[in-house]
Amino acid sequence: MPEGADGAVIALGLGAALAWGAADFGGGLTSRRWPLFGVALVAPIVGLFAALLIAMARGEPVPGPEDVAWSAVSGVFGAVGIVSLYGGLAAGRMGVVAPVTGVLAASVPVIVGLALEGVPAAGQVVGIGLAIVAVVLVSRAADAGPDDRPSGLPYALAAGLGLGLLAVTLSRVSDGIVFGPLVILRAVQILLIAGTIAVARRPWRLGPRILPAVGLVGLLDMAGNGLFLAAAQVGPLAIAAVLSSLYPVTTVILATAVLKERLGRSHAVGIACALLAIVLIAGGSAA
Repeated sequence: MPEGADGAVIALGLGAALAWGAADFGGGLTSRRWPLFGVALVAPIVGLFAALLIAMARGEPVPGPEDVAWSAVSGVFGAVGIVSLYGGLAAGRMGVVAPVTGVLAASVPVIVGLALEGVPAAGQVVGIGLAIVAVVLVSRAADAGPDDRPSGLPYALAAGLGLGLLAVTLSRVSDGIVFGPLVILRAVQILLIAGTIAVARRPWRLGPRILPAVGLVGLLDMAGNGLFLAAAQVGPLAIAAVLSSLYPVTTVILATAVLKERLGRSHAVGIACALLAIVLIAGGSAA
């Protein structure tokens, strides 16, 4: 790996965490007021067109058959993950759903990354472990909040598994192409969600007032996907996955600031652990 690559994977991974965390907060919040499947359908449509325009502007080559296959499988996992996540964020507590999802979404690609690419530097291994501990600590919250919402744990388990597998399959696309595979991923995701709406007759229509907010969710989610994929291409999958999996910290902070969800002691300790994990991973890359 060229010198400086670890610095790039750190920056890209943290950028993905910020973008995904903000997207999840926005997706969950809009899904509380408008149909879940409408949000889950419109947001990726916006993301698809954004990815297509960027791919054309960058002059990316057309993905080959293997890349198309990995991208399509990623779209299936993405559809399961995002519907489950937004459903949990809408029906349950954001302070529970987002972190539990993050634990699974981080653990699956980290285990696969370590198996395929080997163990990174000692300091980075400690940082990876501490980051997962941070997400676990942030996930320790009461089952019901001030509005007596349920925890949403079943949604979180499905979302975490789907998004964890998405990270693994998406990381398998060829180096140098980012947004072309994301176009395919989003197209598959849209088809699956649209098919579910048609077969199950789910409500999906959104009012014009909410469309800009849902569009922003789609752009943020696409930005997170692009940053994660770039991170996985320039550095170890384990590091890219664990840093991007810190997105629940962003979601919890936004939920605390905007929705007045209580930030407990474990949340605060978890956020501190996340910051220390970032320092350790960065220090390990510089060693």
